[in-house]
Amino acid sequence: MIDRVRRTVARCHMLQNGSHVIVALSGGADSVSLLHVLYSLKEDYQLTITAAHLNHGIRGAEAQRDEHFCKILCENYHIPIIIRRAAIPQLAAERKISEELCGREERYRFFRELSEQNGAKIATAHTASDNAETLLFHLTRGTAITGAAGIPPVRGNIIRPLIDCTRAEVEAYCAANGLRYVTDSTNLTDAYTRNKIRRSVIPVLKELNPNLEMTFARFCESAALAGEYLRTEAEKLLRSAAVDFGCSAEILLGAHPAVRNEALAQLCRREADFSPENRHIELLTGILGGGAVDLGEHTAVCKQGVLRFVPKSPSVETEETPFAGEITFLHGGKTIHATIQNLHSESNHLVFRQRRAGDHFTFPQRRVTKPLRKALNEQKIPSELRDRLLLLCQDSTVLWCEGLGYSEQGMILTKTNGLSITTQSSI
Repeated sequence: MIDRVRRTVARCHMLQNGSHVIVALSGGADSVSLLHVLYSLKEDYQLTITAAHLNHGIRGAEAQRDEHFCKILCENYHIPIIIRRAAIPQLAAERKISEELCGREERYRFFRELSEQNGAKIATAHTASDNAETLLFHLTRGTAITGAAGIPPVRGNIIRPLIDCTRAEVEAYCAANGLRYVTDSTNLTDAYTRNKIRRSVIPVLKELNPNLEMTFARFCESAALAGEYLRTEAEKLLRSAAVDFGCSAEILLGAHPAVRNEALAQLCRREADFSPENRHIELLTGILGGGAVDLGEHTAVCKQGVLRFVPKSPSVETEETPFAGEITFLHGGKTIHATIQNLHSESNHLVFRQRRAGDHFTFPQRRVTKPLRKALNEQKIPSELRDRLLLLCQDSTVLWCEGLGYSEQGMILTKTNGLSITTQSSI
């Protein structure tokens, strides 16, 4: 099995010489064998190895047993171990999610923090058997091509050296090397969906194909390649469809459905922090001719051929941000950078804020002054976005406005005082 892990590590570029690896150690057969394998490869890669154990606080004395076992195991290897305790049942109730999902979230939060603090890679003990179960879980719940990719061998700083090994091979490795491990009693019940798949579905499928895990692994690799291609094409589509305050519905509709669907999914995640299901993608496609879709904390709106995502929470007027010299700050998911030089004392009351009654805007070329409300309406700025627009003002005179640009007075300041305002998406 060590030779197979070597090939996986090399194929996926998991380790470099001198890497610091933190092993996610539960005490089960998979993680114990992972610790042993990496310890065996320590000299080959000049590795620094640390272990990390999260006590979920779910199984009482059994959880304490697991924690103690991991401590003793690491003492035998002279490997430092970092332990964290979490009250998963309480956290799950507070978040109104399952204990299974909550435990996963807390594990990966723990790993992410350790990785950042130590500049280390996190090695988890996922196997080809876990990958097969994950694929079936995603297919049963409904998934796009990205979900069919299963568990990636590498994701950021997380590596999975056992991903090409089956659970049966791991258990045989433990037996051959005299490795003791603990068994999580919850794995012996059908209380969790994945357990049902592992205990009831996989055995039936393996009667049809004894090499099921490797067959699924090859399918997941193909799905991952197809998914990566779709993501790349979707990013290109979104760049070409970008217009003021959203995306061109016409360009999205003209794209291949597979690319368009991935682009809409990316928009949901990026603009609304929302993970869409297939039904949401269908609804979004249906409004590209006009309409709206509820996406939790946001609403997707398509008006005048432009698709955009609008927060549901009412606009809260920002405090005035005084401006003199140079300033950089965040507003509405954008980084605002502004500079100005040689301000006279009478011009020292420049502020960034949102619109108020009485604001007026002078169009620089026509030199026509209008109430800001009418100016926004004339330029067809979406009504649902107007209260969120950022302005640079001197009293009620608008010098610059998102979507309108510089006013006549603002243009004068660009020439006489070097006023410059740039915006960049920070998403």
